[in-house]
Amino acid sequence: MQDSYRTISKTSESLYKEKGSKFIGIALPARTEDEVKEKLEEIKKTYYDARHHCYAYILGADGAQYRANDDGEPNHSAGDPILGQIRSKELTNTLVVVVRYFGGTKLGVSGLINAYKIAAAEALEQNKVVEKLITNSVKFIFPYEEMNEVMKLVSEFELEIVSQNFEMECELKAEVIVSKTEELRNKVTLLQNLSHPIQFDIPE
Repeated sequence: MQDSYRTISKTSESLYKEKGSKFIGIALPARTEDEVKEKLEEIKKTYYDARHHCYAYILGADGAQYRANDDGEPNHSAGDPILGQIRSKELTNTLVVVVRYFGGTKLGVSGLINAYKIAAAEALEQNKVVEKLITNSVKFIFPYEEMNEVMKLVSEFELEIVSQNFEMECELKAEVIVSKTEELRNKVTLLQNLSHPIQFDIPE
């Protein structure tokens, strides 16, 4: 099972010029289609006077959601070359928009493919690729006396604590690496069978 994915860490830009046309590449991290829509709207407002706002994105830890849009350019001359650059870097949760200001000279389909490819590639080059862990959220509810057992689980499974509330009845929320989730569940079941009153939940 895949434990991590590659994405970009920030917004970055590039500028490519060809026969008077300007191609501004913008690479941004995005995790959902709603986030993609918001960021696209912002870019369209910023570059409201541009002829085209072409884009591509890949979303999801497995990269299963993707789209390429030519925004009025000839079919497959803009969105696909942008998408190809995201794929070539094995990225996901990544949106790349290339804004074109027309310079008066037509570039032809092959010229467009090359220009959109270069603008997308250079925008991604200006960014930093980061590796993100894929995790599940988990929650423990337990009496204070079980604190030691729960903290052993935190250490053994390298859980990242999100929040904790230690009173008579304690609650601890954490993130566990996805491939370790079932093993953690089994360990808690074993403790429960040994009369440790620890509740364990994976919220939907």
